[in-house]
Amino acid sequence: MLVRKASPARAVGVSSGNDRRRILLGVTGGIAAYRACELARLLVKSGKEVRVVMTEAATKFVAPLTFATLTGAPVAVDGFGPSAWKMEHIELGRWAELFVIAPATADVLAKLAGGEADELLSTTHLAFEGELLLAPAMNTAMWRHPAVVENCRRLSERGARFVGPREGELACGETGVGPMAEPSDILEEIESMLTAASGFEGRRVLVTAGPTVEYIDPVRYLSNPSTGLMGIELAREAARRGAEVCLVHGPLAGSGLPGGIPAEPVVSAQQMYEAVMRRIPKADVFIGAAAVSDFRPVRPSAEKLKKEGKRGLTLELERSPDILQAVGRARRPGQVVVGFALETGELLTEARKKLASKRADLIVANAVGAEGAPFGSSSHSILLVPARGEPARLPPQSKRRVAGAVLDRVKSLLDG
Repeated sequence: MLVRKASPARAVGVSSGNDRRRILLGVTGGIAAYRACELARLLVKSGKEVRVVMTEAATKFVAPLTFATLTGAPVAVDGFGPSAWKMEHIELGRWAELFVIAPATADVLAKLAGGEADELLSTTHLAFEGELLLAPAMNTAMWRHPAVVENCRRLSERGARFVGPREGELACGETGVGPMAEPSDILEEIESMLTAASGFEGRRVLVTAGPTVEYIDPVRYLSNPSTGLMGIELAREAARRGAEVCLVHGPLAGSGLPGGIPAEPVVSAQQMYEAVMRRIPKADVFIGAAAVSDFRPVRPSAEKLKKEGKRGLTLELERSPDILQAVGRARRPGQVVVGFALETGELLTEARKKLASKRADLIVANAVGAEGAPFGSSSHSILLVPARGEPARLPPQSKRRVAGAVLDRVKSLLDG
């Protein structure tokens, strides 16, 4: 539930007599500040009018003159400087359509969550009534610290959106989740937020995401490398278009859940099946993006299996509940059912088989090992296979854009 609302005269997606969209870029004091220069360049290149507000710490990494040169506009740093009589925080807050903070350090996230206003950027945040986009950047240990997690949760509940952090090499030389999202990905999120989206008002969308885990014993299990990011993007895009969304998910990797969307965590395929079947009667759309384990141990051991005295181990497996098939069989008239298929065989043939056996309306198919293979990748190359009509192949693109393409198809199915 969004708490912070844009005023009607300046709502995101609404122009106020100037065709150039107005972006306020906040830059804070982290090593990723230099990457904000590329973001500013991309924003200007895409036709945006950009102003920059920097913290004093950010100026230690990048000179304000750099951003002034890139944007063609003065850079705001000190709210108590010679121009303070202009009440810059009020002026900037009223001017901007969208406030983007990249990088968003742990320090600034704490300030924003706590409503502090001890310098120009945080003061401008309190004076700004539009949508806020945050691109966190910090060490993995800092990103996972309970205080940072709690601050992000509080900001999400107020309507802030997050992009990243991604997984990659950190300034300390280690690898983990924490580097700022790529400037091109931040720009894509900005474009998404500036594009008015609707069409799902009053619709209830149920999405599954992530892997399921089937325990062999208390320390070993069967699973797969799904990160859950595709399902998260689908849930986020459906909510952006006005739907009432619920996300049922297995163990997730990466930056975690989208703010403001009800979510039910599960572990096993059986738990996911039960959660979905409880909720499906009220859903208008089901999107099964989870990578559900097809098999599970018949008799999981209550104790850790020991290797001593054994030359091998034979596991007896049984079929896990087929969630997509169960939803297809239980569907009511007017419901739209979408499934995902990851295949090693002929993609179109396998997708059509799945359409028929699961009684689905649309299969989103991709191939193992092909360009844009899904697990852990930032992009997808997919085939959309509808029950009626011709299939469509999408070029490699981000999961966010794939989510948009899938929901475009869902919208056409809902409209009949």
